[in-house]
Amino acid sequence: MAIAGMPEGTIWIIAGERGVGKSSFCLRVASLARQAGWKVSGLLSLAQFEQGEKIAILAHDLLSRENRLLAKLHSSSLSISGPRLGNWQFDSNTLVWGNDLLKVALPCDLLVVDELGPLEFDQGIGWTYGFSALGEGLYKFAMVVIRPEYLPQAHARWHCATTITLTR
Repeated sequence: MAIAGMPEGTIWIIAGERGVGKSSFCLRVASLARQAGWKVSGLLSLAQFEQGEKIAILAHDLLSRENRLLAKLHSSSLSISGPRLGNWQFDSNTLVWGNDLLKVALPCDLLVVDELGPLEFDQGIGWTYGFSALGEGLYKFAMVVIRPEYLPQAHARWHCATTITLTR
């Protein structure tokens, strides 16, 4: 199944400020693609809230639909071990798990990588295989979530990608 006017290997960069709904947008597109019979692979970063405050992030495998704790607020009572970024503590085991999923995500119809950010661009850790998977082009269509501050690096890497900027 192809999307009219879009060549195989098309990449959409999904950008926007924190909390604007980038992951929700990707989840909705993935759901529609799955309903259309597409093989959907990749990872979503799903926020978990408690009393209106974001307290954790789950990594969601779009193929198996398994969830794992990706990150928690550093002040949280949850115990995980891994890199710290601002107020967030990441789980090293989940980062390895997600990266391993991206290594076997292709070929597929829709690839989703939510997100490539400071861990990947600045520290060279995290879901770094997302860069390779997107570069391989063994998909009909891909979406990658990128924070606005990383758009120049993303455009340099995927110069033919289309950027969709979500706003409130």
